[in-house]
Amino acid sequence: MWMFKLRGNLTRQQEWLLSFAGFVVILLVWWILAEVFAQRVPIVEGYNQTLPSSIGEDVDMAKLDSIARADSIAFANATEFEKVYKLLPTPLSVVKSYPSLISGDQLVSNSLQSIWINLQGYVWAILLSIPIGFLIGLFPVFRGMFSKPVDALRFLPLTALTGLFILWFGIDQPMKVAFLAFGIIVYLLPVVVQRIWEVQDVYLKTVYTLGANSWHTIKTVYIPAVMSVLFDDIRVLTAISWTYIIIAELLNRAGGIGSLIYIKSRQGQIEKVFAILIMIIFIGFVQDRIFVFIGKRLFPHKNFKSMLPGIKEARYGIYALLIGLLVAVVLTGVADLSISTVVMILIIVVLSSALFTGYGEFIIRKSQNTNG
Repeated sequence: MWMFKLRGNLTRQQEWLLSFAGFVVILLVWWILAEVFAQRVPIVEGYNQTLPSSIGEDVDMAKLDSIARADSIAFANATEFEKVYKLLPTPLSVVKSYPSLISGDQLVSNSLQSIWINLQGYVWAILLSIPIGFLIGLFPVFRGMFSKPVDALRFLPLTALTGLFILWFGIDQPMKVAFLAFGIIVYLLPVVVQRIWEVQDVYLKTVYTLGANSWHTIKTVYIPAVMSVLFDDIRVLTAISWTYIIIAELLNRAGGIGSLIYIKSRQGQIEKVFAILIMIIFIGFVQDRIFVFIGKRLFPHKNFKSMLPGIKEARYGIYALLIGLLVAVVLTGVADLSISTVVMILIIVVLSSALFTGYGEFIIRKSQNTNG
């Protein structure tokens, strides 16, 4: 059957149908497991959930025993029970928790704060990894000196380095950005070096035959060939920062989705913990789709056989977005801009980028409809 053919292709309609079916199956399994692990808890009036501390020499053991015995009798005589989902909440309870998360726990503002911290970490990691990686990958002197230490960085236990980052950068946002950026750098830097060595010799021999010097070889061969492949690596590796966001935001709990999920887990509000986790997955999915779109426009040769009209205009919009984001991140790190100033810069950047990109996409769709 076509559904079990090795590496078989699916039509767009089949992809949507199977994706929907997979989503339904996941929800069904989730609901069944929640019901399986649910517990029936007796409803007891006057149940004392806080017993006297058993730590210390002055504890009244007789009082402790009497309270425990009274609770046991009350449990045994209970006639009403309620179902409690202590281990796994139902999907419906997770959905119902969003209104209180949004209104009472500022889920949106905390998510935006974490997104901005992550964006800063992405930008600094890419700014540092690419030039350093090119130096190590292209020049033997740097490769001989630093290739082994760079490879060894991947084995660093990043969670154990939080004390050092606090010592170096303080407890505020610069520390979180530096920690997330370093978490990406340790994996991205060796990948940059590897991609340089994967450039095919046929391209290098061609430019040497045409008389290109070292700089022209880097500009016309290495940079385009490496960046077209490296962009997909960046798309995958930037997801690492969401792995460390809880650690980064837990250190001073000054807001953010990582701090929020820790607080809710400590309070035992498990349905809200799952709701926040789903929010992180949703943000990551949207981020991934944005990366895919940008990759298709910056490197159209990977998806199209010819240069379509409108791609140049869409590129201008993407360049405006990337440059504006770079300026905002650098100014935030150097000049310590206020939140309102950063928001204003980002709004201008996004609007100008959307204008150019939207115009380019309109031309691309128009040309595809004409050719189709």
